[in-house]
Order: sequence, then structure tokens, then C-alpha cells
Amino acid sequence: MTTTRVNPARTLETQGISDLGSVHYNLLEPALIEAALRKGEGTLGQGGALLVTTGKFTGRSPKDKHVVRSATTEDTIWWDNNAEMAPEAFDRLHADMLAHMKGGDYHVQDLYAGADPDHRLDVRVITELAWHGLFSRHMLRRPSLEDLQHFEPEFTIINCPSFKADPARHGCRTETVIALNFDKKLILIGDTEYAGEIKKSVFTLLNYILPGKGVMAMHCSANHGVDAPDDAAVFFGLSGTGKTTLSADPTRVLIGDDEHGWSEKGIFNFEGGCYAKTINLREEAEPEIYATTTKFASVVENMVFDRKTRALDFDDDSLTANMRCAYPLGYISNASETGLGGHPNNIIMLTCDAFGVLPPIARLTPAQAMYHFLSGFTSKVAGTERGVTEPEPTFSTCFGAPFMPRRPEVYGNLLREKIAHHGAACWLVNTGWTGGAYGTGSRMPIRATRALLTAALDGSLQDAEFRKDPNFGFDVPTACPGVPEVLLDPRRTWEDPAAYDAQAAKLVHMFAENFAQYVPFIDDDVKAAAIS
Repeated sequence: MTTTRVNPARTLETQGISDLGSVHYNLLEPALIEAALRKGEGTLGQGGALLVTTGKFTGRSPKDKHVVRSATTEDTIWWDNNAEMAPEAFDRLHADMLAHMKGGDYHVQDLYAGADPDHRLDVRVITELAWHGLFSRHMLRRPSLEDLQHFEPEFTIINCPSFKADPARHGCRTETVIALNFDKKLILIGDTEYAGEIKKSVFTLLNYILPGKGVMAMHCSANHGVDAPDDAAVFFGLSGTGKTTLSADPTRVLIGDDEHGWSEKGIFNFEGGCYAKTINLREEAEPEIYATTTKFASVVENMVFDRKTRALDFDDDSLTANMRCAYPLGYISNASETGLGGHPNNIIMLTCDAFGVLPPIARLTPAQAMYHFLSGFTSKVAGTERGVTEPEPTFSTCFGAPFMPRRPEVYGNLLREKIAHHGAACWLVNTGWTGGAYGTGSRMPIRATRALLTAALDGSLQDAEFRKDPNFGFDVPTACPGVPEVLLDPRRTWEDPAAYDAQAAKLVHMFAENFAQYVPFIDDDVKAAAIS
């Protein structure tokens, strides 16, 4: 049993985990790659990247995620959004998983979640697969060797893909299980090789713990000005809205691309790396992200590659459209070394409107910002799923409903309070369609989106002339340098204005129907911002 780089008083035996075949504590990247290759878990790619596949699960299994219901969580968990598990069922699951692990080879990584020492979470990740340990080292933050000698895990994650749950015995839905026990500070993951379950389990933990300390947990990317950490901006957005792309501005410093907290001191990255989608990735469009796919120790998931040259095929989605690359944040040249920034001056909420209704940018009041934050709107488009023949709205509250253990208004109220206290400007940015809906119109020009964001972030857009949008009530600029004026008025981009009006009325109704669930829990000013 390997016991280097670990506090001897904090080995697995002290956590009741015994009779394993071997345990490897805090191996560094070269050793983890060697172990993964020796065990046949992946293939060595160009530049020393590790190429892996994740079996039948190429994405998260949100319906198989459970939270243990107890006296502690009874009144704090949003049970309409989180499947429950009885404490006794969790105990059986835990005991059966430990019995299954006996004699096996396991990897332990002791890591931090959160760049702010005052609010970070010390997490121990125990993995059956060596490459899951490598993934965890990228996605969380790595303590120094000296800090590891004093490391005491607050939460532990056990990830055992070869273990299959018994729904009748363990109180879960299928053989696949992700079970969170906040009382025992333990997460159990079984019967899935998809590494993203580790990342999002930690995010769920922080989404539960931090609001109780007055810290806002956010599914967002973030950056700040060069030599100006107080000139910070956050970018909320669901998958496909441009969150990673738009925050990776070469003229600004990237704090992180996916998960952040907003504390009394400012914003901080939860993670130490990035988990970028690679489908249709192009070197000319995103050169730095593209380069990470051939850098040493990057984990490339579910990508088809040439068996002789190991060249990656960025267009072949035969394994999944959710192909990804996990890499340390330091692989991006303009990334922050600290993962910290000041209180944001600007908050951007990204949406991909496939209905072609929303303007490319709109200014929001704090109440309107809470309304759109709770709505979390974007669109699926025809062809992305079987049976989808027209744009299909997706409302994912707080831009990340699957990771929200508390009720949405907890996060919404925190965000509104911080916006009001720090005076952040709020913007809704549509990266979706203009000139018509998906199939008729065209995608919003990225050059126009960047020009609008630049004007918003440097403050010049605040001085523009604005008009009141007749459908949503927010302010829309009438002009911006580098942006065609017609683009700022979506109705003018449609050949048939009456068709636009009909589409807009349809979308307004969808917003109102979705938001009705929050009306009993919000203040009057947010109700006034809601669409009726």
C-alpha cells in the first residue's frame, strides 16, 4: 500500500475502508497516466494526452442522483428537484460498496474545491479508475506537498464504476447511483464511468454549503481586466450559449470557465481546470482550447481518433456529441494564477434563443436580473433530439437546475442582494438566432456579440440610447459601434414582422407559464418584472 504524500493519520483505514488490494495516494500526472495505460483504461494520444471512453454513459445521469433525507436536510433541500434516499438505504449502499471494493486497486486524491482559503472545501476523491484520479486533479485545485501532510478531508467521494446498485435494497432508481449524504459528508458514485459526475457532485456540495454562509454559488464563467482584478465579470449560461468561448477573451484574464463563488471579498473559482466541449472545435476559432487536446496529461473523452497517428476527429460524433477535454487552467495563457477576482462590475446572462425573438443584448434591472436568473432560458433546436421538430424551450433555473439542492429563490435572493450592494450592471445576451427562428434565420454573428460585450464591459454601452422592449420590458441599446443597427431590433431583421410578433407572443407565454411556479416565493418588484 502506497502511503506517500498523505497525512498518516488520514489514510483510508481511518475512514473505515480496509482490505483493499493497493491504494495509491496523491500520484502526480505522469504516474497516473502510467497506471491508466498499464490497466488498459485509455490510449496515449499526441503530445501525451490521455484518450479515454466512458462506456454506455457519455454524460451525466441526473435522474439517478439522490440526496439522503434527514432531519438536517428535510427543510433545506428542494425536494421537487432532488430525488430522496432514506438514511438506512444509504448505509446499505455504503456497506455493499465497501464490500465490493475489497481486494481492488484504488487511487486517492486529496484536493481543494475553491480558490478562496476562507471558503474552500477539502475533498478526498477515491477512484477505481486511475484516469478518474487524473481528471479530478485537473478539475479541482491541488494542494502543495507540504499542505498534504496536514490535509484533513471534510467530504469524501467514492467513485466505483464496477459497482452496480440494487434499486430495491438501496432505494435508488437503477443500478447507476449518485448518492449524496450531507450528514455523513460522503458521496457514493456507482455504475458509471462518466467523470463529470465527480465534478458536478462537488459543485452540488458547494451549492448546498456556501449559501448558508452568505456566499453565492454560480454556474458561470468569469474573467477580469488585465492588471485589474476589480474589473470582474461573470457569464451565466447553459450548455451551448457560449459561456466558455465568450469568457476566454484574450484581452482579459480568465478566472475560470464553469463554477464560481461570490463571497464578501469578491468572486473565486471553484476549480483548477476546464472541461471543454470539443465537438466541431477549430484551431482558427479557439486556438488555445484546441491546443489543450494535444498537451501532456489532458484527458480527452469520447473522441474518435486515428489508431495509427492518434489524430483526433473533431467532427465525428458517433460516440457522443458530448465529447470533451479536461485540462488544468494553466494550459490557457491568459488564465488567472490565483483564481480570484473582485466584486463583478458586470453580470452577463447568456441565452441561445432559437425562436429569433430576443435582442443580441439587453440591460436588466436587479429585479429583471432575478427574473431571468430564475427562468434560466435557452433553447433546444430541431435535430438535437428525436421528436423535436421545432424550437423547444428549456428553462433551467439559476442556469443549472440539476446542481441546485436548495430552492431557486435562495440563490435568486442572494444574487439580487449582491447586485444591489455592489452595483453590478446586468445584461441579457442572446447568442442564438436572428432574422427568423432556427431553420429560417441565422446565428447571431459572433463578431457582433463580442463588440456588444466589449462595450458593456468597458462601460461605454451604459451611455447609449436605449429603447424599451415591448415584449419583455427591458432596455435595448439602439446603436453600438461595430454592430449593424438593424440587428439591435429583432423585429426589423424578420421579413415578416407579423410572424415575429406571433413568435414573440408565443415565447412570452412560455416564460410566463414557467415563472408561475416562483410567484408565491418572490417579492413584488420581481413579480412586476415578470411577464404577465
